Order: sequence, then structure tokens, then C-alpha cells
Amino acid sequence: MPTAKIRRGPAVAGATAGLLLLTACGGGTSGESDPPPAAAGTPGASPSHDLKRIPDVGDRMQAKIPAGSRQVVAVYGEARNSADATVVLYDKKGATWDRVAAWPAHNGVKGWTPDHREDDKRSPAGVFTLSDAGGVLADPGARLPYTRSASMAAPRTWAKTHWHDFDYAIAIDYNRVKGTPPNDPTRPQGQKKGGSIWLHMDHGSGTSGCVSVSRAAMETLLRSVDPAREPVVVMGDKAFLKS
Repeated sequence: MPTAKIRRGPAVAGATAGLLLLTACGGGTSGESDPPPAAAGTPGASPSHDLKRIPDVGDRMQAKIPAGSRQVVAVYGEARNSADATVVLYDKKGATWDRVAAWPAHNGVKGWTPDHREDDKRSPAGVFTLSDAGGVLADPGARLPYTRSASMAAPRTWAKTHWHDFDYAIAIDYNRVKGTPPNDPTRPQGQKKGGSIWLHMDHGSGTSGCVSVSRAAMETLLRSVDPAREPVVVMGDKAFLKS
């Protein structure tokens, strides 16, 4: 059973939250239907067990995964300048990893960068912890601390296809304070380094820097990502991850 501490109520004043979200995710136009699970031939397309390491991740990035981490969300971007990706959930069982599930995804509309900057429209590549979750909708059974708040709603000036983007979100610990709601505006490395990088619901195309997946995928991730397993996200384009 989930053991998350549930936080409720607005985390950030409405005007501040709206500005924050506008500088984080969004962009693109498409419908709201959930895509199917990842097709064969993509990383993590079918369940695999007893993996000795996270597939398609080179020694440099593999070494950045904390020794105590027993859960990895891997985001395999198609290419440095592509907004298409695959998200794969891995769990460690003893000394080996199990590939649990995989889904089609989107990342920054301009692709990836290991040196993310505010408004560059690229997702930050690297290894980051996962500590907090939240959304407009009620907690679906998250294991991470979950904040339900209307202040996380996407601005209604965005296309209607994007209004559901932040119904569910998991904060990626890039330039943020752990233990706070996803839309807390504090950026320890400064505004120029960007922030508000989340896993959130997909609108069918690239984002301003977040990673987006279907509602079904978000519900699975929220119910699976477990703080007791010291979860991290390993994310970047395929070439960067393998380097």
C-alpha cells in the first residue's frame, strides 16, 4: 500500500504558479488520447528480467546512478534535436534489474542538452532524483508525497489540448528544493538555469523541457515510484546516454 504523505492546498499563489508553468512545460498541439505501450524495437519495449545494468546507458552515466538506488525511470530520447522519446521503468531485484514497463513519450520540443537554460526548449540530460509529486487531480495512490492543488493547472490561455498536462506530475529534481510541491518556484542554481522540469501528462507533442507520457503511464508511475527505493530518472538522447 502507498505510504506517501499527502499535501493539500495551493502551494504557490496563482499568478506566480502561472508564470512558473509558462516557463517550464507546454508547447505543441495534438489530441488527448493515450498512446499505446512502446512498440517492439524501442528500448524497454518488452519485459526483461535479470539485467546486469540499465540497458543502453554507458559507463559514464551508469556511474551517476546512486549505489543505493533500486528504481530507475529511464528516458531514451530519439536524438539530440528530437522531441520523441521512450520512458522505461526499471526495478532492481537483488543484484539485477527488471524492466517493468515502457511507454512512448515526449521531451523538449528542441531536444536535449546537458546544460539546460531557461526557455531553451530543451530537456536537461543527466541523472536526477525523484522526491515529490502532485497535480490538479486527486492522489491516485502515489508513493511519493503528493500535493493536490488547483494552482498547478495549466493556464487557460494555452490550447485546450494542453489543459490536462498537469493533472498529474512528478517533479524531477533539477534546480529545485526537494520536499516541496512540484510548483514551488525556488531555484537554488538561479533563474537562468531553468527549472520546473516534471514528468507529466502528454498532449501529443514536444514540451518546453519536461517529459510527458499518457495518463495511464502517469498513474502507473505515481503508484510505482517509491521513495524507499531511492528512485532516480536517467534521461537524455540515446547517443548522450550511451557516451
